[in-house]
Amino acid sequence: MGSSYFYLEFLLAWLTLLRHSGYKNPAIFALEYDLVPDRQFPTQLEQTVIGYKYVCSVVKDSSRICVSGDSAGASLILSLLLVMEDHEERRPGFASLISPWPTLFSVKNRDTRSDYLNADSLHLYGRQYAGSEQGLKDPIVSPGLCKDVDRWSRASPKAGFCVMFGSEEVLAPETRDLIALLRKSGCSVSVREAPGGIHAWPVVSLFLADSGLQRLKGLKDLTKMIRRAVETD
Repeated sequence: MGSSYFYLEFLLAWLTLLRHSGYKNPAIFALEYDLVPDRQFPTQLEQTVIGYKYVCSVVKDSSRICVSGDSAGASLILSLLLVMEDHEERRPGFASLISPWPTLFSVKNRDTRSDYLNADSLHLYGRQYAGSEQGLKDPIVSPGLCKDVDRWSRASPKAGFCVMFGSEEVLAPETRDLIALLRKSGCSVSVREAPGGIHAWPVVSLFLADSGLQRLKGLKDLTKMIRRAVETD
């Protein structure tokens, strides 16, 4: 949705769960980046890199950092990892991706009966972000296009990835391809594919689910995977 204010309840709930899981002083840095069509690549990626460098300056030990994003935010996380591939000392400890958008324009992105996203709108936004048809072919812009397993091996967070998505997503086929590619690269990847789930279901569930248990299910799963990957204080 582009604004950290929209995610405020989600982030506060996540912070509480992280604390209850055993972290004494967890902190969340939420990046506010410019949106299309007002800005295009590389603005958003540059802002992501600046934000990550700031977090590194505070935390010092990058293995204690978990980078995360949903949808376009998850795509920016993948781009960030590729940009940082040759800086092993600054690689994060873990990456949690919620309904990532790996390839901005793909024939595999097809409408489903359940998902609220549609492929045509995604491709329009992808073109606006890339700025040109040539830009759509750049793996830094559209990280799902990077098929170099050695590169992904170098870019991988130290404890790997977790990926959460829904089986009914427009982006589900490309997400499955990304998971297979990361595993082929030797990366550790934990996966939660929700049967019948829609785009960004852990976020959507927090606002729309009927019970407290359902509202927090996605966040609890994310927290468990982070807890296994990143040491407590």
